[in-house]
Amino acid sequence: MTTFVLATHNAHKVVELRAVLGERLGPHEIVGYDGPEPIEDGDSFAANALIKARAAAAHSGLPAIADDSGIAVRALGGEPGIHSARYAGTRSDRDNLELLLSNLDGVADRAASFWCAAALVDGEREIVEVGEWPGQVLTQAAGEGGFGYDPIFRPEGLEVSSAELTADEKNAISHRARAFGALVVRMRELYG
Repeated sequence: MTTFVLATHNAHKVVELRAVLGERLGPHEIVGYDGPEPIEDGDSFAANALIKARAAAAHSGLPAIADDSGIAVRALGGEPGIHSARYAGTRSDRDNLELLLSNLDGVADRAASFWCAAALVDGEREIVEVGEWPGQVLTQAAGEGGFGYDPIFRPEGLEVSSAELTADEKNAISHRARAFGALVVRMRELYG
């Protein structure tokens, strides 16, 4: 059994990742991170995920996993992208969502994708897997679940926002599920 540290101070993310990976994690364990927050100054989701995983591995001495994610809107040239959490400058989900809706006011092309880069750093190797969850930005919020941009994102092939999905439904198909699903395959190859 290997213990992996998840590079986040958000206990909810640890629980969510355990749910996303479920039995695919096998005998391995994921624990939270208690070290300092690194400066995420990368130019991509993958670069920021690696920054976090490197910091957690260095601090804990354990193999570390991390992710960076956000929404990219085609009509806005990929914005907010890596700036998704700070798009409005306030770190408020509501402010970010409202700014995105405002910037898309009157725009017909509402294609967007949630992206997640999941990274593993263990001292010998660095691995990154990327997951995309394509869809559309709605014209107004719908649903009470999820967080961030979930209320205004309708996943491709569905008639509801991601905020209207149950946690289990979202965890089965989201960008995070896709990225970590690919990463856990690599983890099992390396660690059994």
